[in-house]
Amino acid sequence: MISRLSSKTFFTVVIGIFTAIAVLHGLRVFYQWPAVIGGFEVPMWLSYVAVAIAAYLAYQASQIAKH
Repeated sequence: MISRLSSKTFFTVVIGIFTAIAVLHGLRVFYQWPAVIGGFEVPMWLSYVAVAIAAYLAYQASQIAKH
């Protein structure tokens, strides 16, 4: 039997995931950690963008969860 997630549980998980992404990219920027995917070195500016987008999505999810 498949149980359904409540909307509160769903948004809690979404907020946690996007917050973790923002924090990890923020740590990458702060500590200047290199990131290589398939031999391609990911530019640092991409982590700045990822922090902004992930933080925004976490914030929006928290606003939706309040309603």
